[in-house]
This record gives sequence, structure tokens and C-alpha cells, in this order.
Amino acid sequence: QVQLVESGGGSVQAGASLRLSCVASRSIGSLATMGWYRQAPGEQRDLVARVTVTGRTNYADSVKGRFTIFRDNAKNMVYLQMNSLKPEDTAVYYCNSVDYPAGWGKGTLVTVSS
Repeated sequence: QVQLVESGGGSVQAGASLRLSCVASRSIGSLATMGWYRQAPGEQRDLVARVTVTGRTNYADSVKGRFTIFRDNAKNMVYLQMNSLKPEDTAVYYCNSVDYPAGWGKGTLVTVSS
């Protein structure tokens, strides 16, 4: 079972930027499309960005134009660059395979204050 470890969260002011990182314990090439999900308090976990093995991306409307997902298959890493953060982006962020979901990691908390 692949292990996924997220990092890079923090507490920031609205308008700031953060870059989240996710490292997998084995090749993410075999995991196909990778995604970043987030779960706000009392809410369900939602997919906010996905990236295919070849780098094609797709975003939720709420983050389109502000977030960028990219991957480094050689390093088994997936990243989420988050710009122009808003208070509504506050959540725990997780990465996982969209096509072959593994167990969830602990996530990384992002808190955006106004």
C-alpha cells in the first residue's frame, strides 16, 4: 500500500501564497492521475485539482486561476501552488491517486485569515 505524506501548510493572510508538497512511498506513475483534495471543518472532502501522468490538469471552479497542480514523477512528488489565498480556502489538504485511491495521509492544514 502506497504511503502519502503531505506538507507545506500553514497560517497565512488572505492574498498570500503557499506551496503544498506530497511525497509517495513508491512510483506515482503507477498511480496515474493524482489529485489534491481538501476538507473544511464540517464539510466533505472535495477534489480541487488533478494532474494526469502526462501533465494535463483540471481544477475546481473555486480554485481555477489561483491554484496550480504539478508533479515530478521521477521524485514521486505532487505539488499544489496556491496563490491569492482566500479565507474559504481554509481546510486540511490531502493528496491521493484519483484513479487508484490509496489510504489517506494525515493531510496538511491551511488556514487563511482575512
